[in-house]
Amino acid sequence: MPQLSPLNWILLFLLFWSAVLSLSVLIWWSNKVFFKSENLASANLKGNKWNW
Repeated sequence: MPQLSPLNWILLFLLFWSAVLSLSVLIWWSNKVFFKSENLASANLKGNKWNW
């Protein structure tokens, strides 16, 4: 490993955990939106009140 300043180690630490957190939120959000859109699609198949 190259010699880095302590500030760079802190920034790398924060970058790593922010990437992990954003990836987990993205996965959670895509699963939430997927199930919600699936429920909306099944509701739209039952009866569509809009004529377009």
